[in-house]
Amino acid sequence: MTLSGSLVPVAVGAVALVLVLGLINMLRGGSANTSQNLMRLRVVLQFVAILVIIGVLWWRGG
Repeated sequence: MTLSGSLVPVAVGAVALVLVLGLINMLRGGSANTSQNLMRLRVVLQFVAILVIIGVLWWRGG
């Protein structure tokens, strides 16, 4: 697997991990501030993941 092929799963996995951590924190009744920060981080990581996907598609010429 090439570097460009492994960047997409890593980016998507990071988004999923932060989403799950935020949901777990909310379900356990954790700090609302922590949940809010995790959800903000998720949005930033989603943006980065989209950029990575677009970059990989551009790099592969597709």
